[in-house]
Amino acid sequence: MGGRFPDIWLVRHGETEWSRAGRHTGRTDVPLTEEGERQAKALGAYLEGRPFALVLTSPLRRARETCRLAGYGEEARATEDLMEWDYGAREGRQTSEIREEEPGWTIWTGRVPGGETAEQVAARTRRVLASAEQSAGDALLFAHGHVLRILAASWLGLQPEAGRLLALEAGSTSVLGHEHEARVIRLWNRLPNRK
Repeated sequence: MGGRFPDIWLVRHGETEWSRAGRHTGRTDVPLTEEGERQAKALGAYLEGRPFALVLTSPLRRARETCRLAGYGEEARATEDLMEWDYGAREGRQTSEIREEEPGWTIWTGRVPGGETAEQVAARTRRVLASAEQSAGDALLFAHGHVLRILAASWLGLQPEAGRLLALEAGSTSVLGHEHEARVIRLWNRLPNRK
């Protein structure tokens, strides 16, 4: 690598019916929509077969299918550390519904009965980052919106809740890297069809 720090590429899976409807989709294994499949193929065209030293994916179908359709299914290794936030009793619900019971609720600041805390999600993301940094080159991670936002906050040395500041669309690509020795976001929330 000639002294260069590796980059960590993040891919949020393509659209699902639940992501389109704004439903909290943690561990429910929903498939991609036709649009989600199109987004995954567009990611493959955007990445153009770029080689990665490490390819990891969430074991959930929407992430694995995005990985496969983007052309990295054969080399990917599934890890539970990239699974989406366990939303517990909030699973499948929209924020607006939850706010009828708990005004002002957000996933970042509210209770998640039976699910994970943001810090528990961050602990998983730190393990993924350690693996990526130990790889022999750039890493490619296929996962979900909230877990990737927390992963990016962890990368920057911020509290997990800082992920609330990093909006991430379905089918998007982001890149974490370095400027000199400092950890930075090199690219964020780029959709393949966006110039």
